[in-house]
Amino acid sequence: MSELYNKGKNANKIKFQVQKLSTNQKNSVLLKVAENLIKNSNYILKSNSIDIHEARKQGLKDSLLDRLLLTEDRISSMASGLTKIASLNDPIGEVLFMKQRPNGLRIGKKRVPIGVIGIIYESRPNVTIDAFGLCFKAGNAVILRGGKEAINSNIALMNIVQNSLEEMNLPIEIAQIVEDTSRESAYELMKMNEFLDVLIPRGGAELIKSVVENSTVPVIETGIGNCHIYVDKTADFDMAMKIVENAKTSRTGVCNACEKLLVHQDIAQEFLPVMLERLKLKNVEIRADLTTKTIYGNVTIADESDWHTEYLDLIIGVKVVKDINEAIDHITTYGTGHSEAIITEDYTNAERFLNEVDAAAVYVNASTRFTDGEEFGFGAEIGISTQKLHARGPMGLEELTSTKYVIYGNGQIR
Repeated sequence: MSELYNKGKNANKIKFQVQKLSTNQKNSVLLKVAENLIKNSNYILKSNSIDIHEARKQGLKDSLLDRLLLTEDRISSMASGLTKIASLNDPIGEVLFMKQRPNGLRIGKKRVPIGVIGIIYESRPNVTIDAFGLCFKAGNAVILRGGKEAINSNIALMNIVQNSLEEMNLPIEIAQIVEDTSRESAYELMKMNEFLDVLIPRGGAELIKSVVENSTVPVIETGIGNCHIYVDKTADFDMAMKIVENAKTSRTGVCNACEKLLVHQDIAQEFLPVMLERLKLKNVEIRADLTTKTIYGNVTIADESDWHTEYLDLIIGVKVVKDINEAIDHITTYGTGHSEAIITEDYTNAERFLNEVDAAAVYVNASTRFTDGEEFGFGAEIGISTQKLHARGPMGLEELTSTKYVIYGNGQIR
């Protein structure tokens, strides 16, 4: 049998042990892992340095290197994330409703774990810890399959998780990592209906497309982020510039970064030269429509593919639009349903944007960079779901649960 088959079999075998753990037991494990991450930071950084060295040799671009890099601060942040998850309410066992039927049956619905969750992800080793923490607190076993670029970091982090589980007298099969990073192992995971209850891809467009098209295991789709900011004609310029600069440049290799800027034609002549010069100072490449080039010449003309592209880099697409109607139409055509923002002082336009833009997160006068589980108060996230069934937006604890009906009777028959 393959490595992956055995991991799936073992996870399925012990999943009921996870489901029976009390909230205190789960929280104790999370705090132990957090403690051991800090204690073993040198080991983690040494493993990560191997991945960084190999990634540089392979010519990985800077924005993706940033996703891969671990530092003392980022390790501390991972540990802090586990501590926050431990402090959150345990969703397992929550009774969503209880009602009595005319025949005397009492029918209730409560939250339960999903079971065994598989996660395929790329680049960011912090996902290893976030995914374990959330899946475990929600009463699930988890099998993680990261990318080859982060394999040494991921193995080191999983060793710390499993050592912590052993310290707490729990089976290490609660959390496992697939060390085989070949394409074949990913496809095998996609077909493990016998053992996996759900599969979650977290990464770029190609990975997500491959999982959605090839998996026979039910998939929660996390989407790419072709995120827009529309600057309306009543926008406060200073606010708009700060928001756009933050959303584009604070971290470029993340799915909630702004990729497209839409500007109302009535303010374009005044707003765009200052805004684009500000972005140029941050080394952002501008790809724009003809109207923008007429106003601010130092741009590359965008083609059709640009409007569809999630750059994950210091590149932004810019377009002048006639009004909010054209802005919403453009977002509807090219958006990926992730995060969209309007900068405006017009209440009616703000409400229209909130109501008519179809995305997991829609903002008024704030950066798209806030679409994040920790920023939303979830402790961490498993990903940003852009689908509409079961989970949408940042996926925290509740999204990693299912429900069951419980029925109390006193002899009723049908």
